[in-house]
Amino acid sequence: QVQLIESGGGLVQAGGSLRLSCAASGRSFSSYHMGWFRQAPGKEREFLAAISWSADSTSYADSVKGRFTISRDNAKNTVYLQMNSLKPEDTAVYYCAANSRWRLVTTTTYDYWGQGTQVTVSS
Repeated sequence: QVQLIESGGGLVQAGGSLRLSCAASGRSFSSYHMGWFRQAPGKEREFLAAISWSADSTSYADSVKGRFTISRDNAKNTVYLQMNSLKPEDTAVYYCAANSRWRLVTTTTYDYWGQGTQVTVSS
């Protein structure tokens, strides 16, 4: 079992930056691939980025490529999403998730989900 808790969300002006953290509990964290998603009001949950358990592979959605960076620190049981050059359209609830199947990391078929953290970008 893996439990995930996101933090680091908040209100930021357009062009600013935030770093989201996802703290995981459970002895098998390092064996899971990790992903970040977001969901804006009235919209479907959107894949943003994923990182493999060993951090040797990453995947990014086109909408955030070059602006967002996913990383992980297995010693701290934590995955991060560094978000730069934020835009109002980035406003959403951001979720982290754990997946045992790399082939599914760009989908919403994950084994575990966090509760989400709100990110609001003002113009």
